[in-house]
Amino acid sequence: MTHVSDVLHRSPVIPVVTVTDPGRAVPLAEALLAGGIGVVEITLRTPAGLAAVRAVAREVPDMLVGAGTVLDARQADAATDAGAAFLVTPGATPDLLGHLARAGAAALPGAATVGEVMAAREHGFLAQKAFPASALGPAFLAAVAGPLPDVVFCPTGGVTAAGAADYLALPNVACVGGSWLTPPDAVRDGDWPRITRLATEASTLRPPAPTTGA
Repeated sequence: MTHVSDVLHRSPVIPVVTVTDPGRAVPLAEALLAGGIGVVEITLRTPAGLAAVRAVAREVPDMLVGAGTVLDARQADAATDAGAAFLVTPGATPDLLGHLARAGAAALPGAATVGEVMAAREHGFLAQKAFPASALGPAFLAAVAGPLPDVVFCPTGGVTAAGAADYLALPNVACVGGSWLTPPDAVRDGDWPRITRLATEASTLRPPAPTTGA
């Protein structure tokens, strides 16, 4: 069973990928892995999402594959059944938090306010997704560390290669999520060497921390 700490510390960047053709999922995952990125979040924003998660879980065992844009309990269960090792939500309602907690899922519930961070914390989630990161900014997460020092974050949403280091420098940020590693045109054209190059660059942003718990 995957622990959320395995997700947070596998790579400094979690690639966030929206797949329209599930046939692209396996070579894409292999390209990321070749560049030193051992974790990927495949969103459920398209009908191909679950099939892509299933394919990577089955055919690329060294890749830790998760499902993102999980909006409700039904999607959470479907993603887990497809082989997702972890779940990521853009926000978190009380019902969804309760379901994830009861299921014992390795999950990064989304939060954008101090109240939402506290609500997820009350359900036992000390690792969370800060979304949308581009609107929140590093200053928000630095401020949250004062009253909530036991919560760690994966900022996602608008994070770029140039701005990632500003987040990674914060003690309460374990990794960032980003879509720049898998440009849509590279995925569409099957330009796997380009994705491997981007993954190699991203993997050196900060050495992964020891997997000692979230």
